[in-house]
Amino acid sequence: MIISRARKFVFVHIPKTGGTSFAHAYDARAAKDDILIGDTPKARNRRHRLADLDVPGRLWKHSRIADVGPLIAPEGMCIMVLVRNPWARMVSYYHWLRRQSFDHPAVRLAGALDFSAFLHHPHTVASLRANPYASYVTDPQGQLLVAHFVRLEHYDRDMAPVAAHLGFDLPLPRLNTAKHPVDWRASYTPDDVDLIADLCAADITRSRYQFDDAG
Repeated sequence: MIISRARKFVFVHIPKTGGTSFAHAYDARAAKDDILIGDTPKARNRRHRLADLDVPGRLWKHSRIADVGPLIAPEGMCIMVLVRNPWARMVSYYHWLRRQSFDHPAVRLAGALDFSAFLHHPHTVASLRANPYASYVTDPQGQLLVAHFVRLEHYDRDMAPVAAHLGFDLPLPRLNTAKHPVDWRASYTPDDVDLIADLCAADITRSRYQFDDAG
């Protein structure tokens, strides 16, 4: 997460949407008083500053607006999230999990199940239902804030108004990429396609995603 009061800018980092690349791109342009929550070089150097922040939730790279509510005055703020085609995101997420060793139910499930079984497992289903993209930019009172949902697949186009607000462009490097099939569509059965269409319906509708869009 990035909170820049000087620039009236907030970036909320949704997992597996290209946020690590964005955070590193921004790091070189970070203002001296920016709050950087994550693992970029400047975020690590400023980590000690987080101890003095009084917030209702957890401070980590994937903090949500509701976690840091008092730090943000939404009026006049440019709030941004990166989003990604949910079908592509789940393939990336699954293969990323299979390379991890920390203790978490999703890591254990991905290590034990094939992709289809992982998608249909109750834990995965419940997680997707509980965490639509909009939940990351919803305030503590449950109000969805005005935000830019920048599609990873159309980054340059969707990023244009955010770049205009910041006053500079932020080309996106490729970092933290998962090793998975280039054409992620081949990972899906028809039932899998329908499952993600149901679980991620709001995300798909908002950003006009389609399963056949492999861009």
